[in-house]
Amino acid sequence: MAFNFAEKVNNSSPNTTLIVDALNLAFRWKHQGRTDFRYEYQKTVESLAKSYGCGRIVITADWGSSSYRRNINAEYKQNRKDKFADQSEEEKMAFEEFFSEYEASLEVLKEEGYPILRFKGVEADDIAAHLVKDKAEYGLEDVWMISSDRDWDLLIQENVGRFSYVTRKEVTLDNWHDHYEVTPEEYISLKCLTGDKGDNVPGIPGIGPKRAFDLIKQYGDALSIYDAAPLVGKYKYIQSLNENSEQILQNYELMDLITYCDDAIGADNISAIRSLMGGH
Repeated sequence: MAFNFAEKVNNSSPNTTLIVDALNLAFRWKHQGRTDFRYEYQKTVESLAKSYGCGRIVITADWGSSSYRRNINAEYKQNRKDKFADQSEEEKMAFEEFFSEYEASLEVLKEEGYPILRFKGVEADDIAAHLVKDKAEYGLEDVWMISSDRDWDLLIQENVGRFSYVTRKEVTLDNWHDHYEVTPEEYISLKCLTGDKGDNVPGIPGIGPKRAFDLIKQYGDALSIYDAAPLVGKYKYIQSLNENSEQILQNYELMDLITYCDDAIGADNISAIRSLMGGH
């Protein structure tokens, strides 16, 4: 089951759960050039759980890039591999030292009884999405997600928020419009139209956030825009959208975490999660 932090700390609720994006949090120390953070990592996780009154803790961790997404688009996250290949030997060695300490940090957490949800070819994003999607099944009433990855904002809903260790800010339904012009329901459409450079997911050429916002307001969600294509208009970005409309559908499969997380995780791994978390 999820680690029962309520037994260690007073004033924490067993109904409030901390979901940690493990590698994302570890980069906090990489940016400091640190390779000696394994015990500090544990203290940070526990401090966050205490701050949010979390009685349960779940660690979600990547194990390589998503096999599911690479089957859809072979170039998915290829930019990250290319960037690593271009590093100097010194930079590669520093990264390997960091990653070794990160692995040691996970071992420390595991020895303390924390569940580490990690499966080959599955990303932490999908595991978190599965837990949020089926939170009633897992008894997760209130959830705080720890990640600086804005993709996790696709998971925000009632009683589910995100805290970024980088910006030191929270994103919730209550303050959503402090961060985005679109609604939470429209956020996936914005991403499908504009893509995600960090994950090497192409958007529609010529369409940035402003044009995407205007299209969403005019036509509805990205699927409605796809259904309306070819759109009438002489602007180059309209012509570009008409020529690349199939990219919208592919981007949904690549980025709609809630809809496709179970496909990305796989049935056997979901059974393992249910066994660890006490789901049905």
